[in-house]
Amino acid sequence: MSKRLMTGLYWFMALEFALGAVTKFWPGDTIFSPAYSTKFADWGYPPWMRFVVGALEGIAAVLLVIPDRRTRFLGATTLMFVLTGAVTTHIVNHDPAMESWAAPAHLLIMGILALANWPADWRDLLRTPTAPTAPTPRTPHETTRPQHLTSNP
Repeated sequence: MSKRLMTGLYWFMALEFALGAVTKFWPGDTIFSPAYSTKFADWGYPPWMRFVVGALEGIAAVLLVIPDRRTRFLGATTLMFVLTGAVTTHIVNHDPAMESWAAPAHLLIMGILALANWPADWRDLLRTPTAPTAPTPRTPHETTRPQHLTSNP
């Protein structure tokens, strides 16, 4: 797949989740659905949980658009956790398929994006990128040979 097409996909997904994050913080009904404070309460969650989900969606959306494999992997996996909760919530609450199709579709897409950015080594997620540094100059003390190596017995 071309790099421009993939970049467009990351931006499109990030915009979708950024919009989703904004609607979680919106106090009333949106053009898409009833107020999330009501929806979360109807699903059995405390109304403040929408802020947690919205914050995770917003942070993950930002991570998706940073052109670094690590950040994109972290963004996609964060959204996979959020979407797993969304899919489970829709199943447990027997929500109609017309209201529930987006969560599993986005979960599948995020799974593909996470696999596409899978780190070669899990420790790569923890390493900070280091800039190449110039070698430090040696002091005169370090460049002279130790006394025991220069003396003849």
